[in-house]
Amino acid sequence: MDRLLSMTVFAKAVELGSFSSAGEAMHMSSQLVGKHVQTLEHHLGVRLLNRTTRRQHLTDIGASYYERVKVILAEVESAEGLAAETRAIPRGRLRVNASVTFGVHALAPRLPEYLAANPEVTVDLSLSNGYVDAIDEGFDIVFRIGELADSSLIARELAPYQLVLCAAPAYLERHAPIHTPHDLSHHECLGFSHTELRTHWTLDGPDGRITVPVSGRFMTNHGEAMLAIASNALGIMLQPLELVRAELAAGRLVQVLPEYTAPKRPMHILYAPDRRLTPKLRSFIDFALATFGPGGGATRPCDQ
Repeated sequence: MDRLLSMTVFAKAVELGSFSSAGEAMHMSSQLVGKHVQTLEHHLGVRLLNRTTRRQHLTDIGASYYERVKVILAEVESAEGLAAETRAIPRGRLRVNASVTFGVHALAPRLPEYLAANPEVTVDLSLSNGYVDAIDEGFDIVFRIGELADSSLIARELAPYQLVLCAAPAYLERHAPIHTPHDLSHHECLGFSHTELRTHWTLDGPDGRITVPVSGRFMTNHGEAMLAIASNALGIMLQPLELVRAELAAGRLVQVLPEYTAPKRPMHILYAPDRRLTPKLRSFIDFALATFGPGGGATRPCDQ
């Protein structure tokens, strides 16, 4: 016999007080109820119920076994509920936080695909370059760039991203040639105020990894503002490829030191460990992993 079914029948007999009542509740004969209980007793090698023609009562081991069986059956019901939930239609409001440039240039252009596939989900997208507390601020999902500090949040890895060193042709024409990363110390380097990109740039090249101090007269916490300054030939910028791709293609910006690349930085999506993976949350995690995941996700910018 199915042991899980026998455990269910046994628990029902204990709770209802008789084999006949358990049989009625489970649409089976009292004799079959008794057979399920006997099968359990035979498997365990102990008596679970003492039964007479008028009454039944649990043995000591039967009482302990019943308490464990209740827990097992509750876990099974919970697991089946989760399985059913994954088949349910995603619906409801989903609060998402991301950095500004990633949100504008990578996430938002792909969100129509998610919304079209999940018409009963409403996405509330918040963009900010500073640190946010996902739990205190009520976000379901947070996209976070850079190394993760110790956190109670669950992290799912996304594909790393690449920064590009570039400047307007007019700037390069008016200033000294740039042959090595060390030459950057003598140029107007546009600083990004939320990271170490304020004061130091690190590049990997033919001679290994080089970190150089940089400075300039302009600093911002928004990639779009930096792009406007760089496009007007006011300095060199180190920013995500997605942000500058169109400018590079149009020739309004050109890559500087193309034989050098900035080290890739990690990116993750985070969510609270005690937050149930509801259909809407699971559907968005699946979307993010498929779109931006390490197995071939889209190229993404980063501005934090």
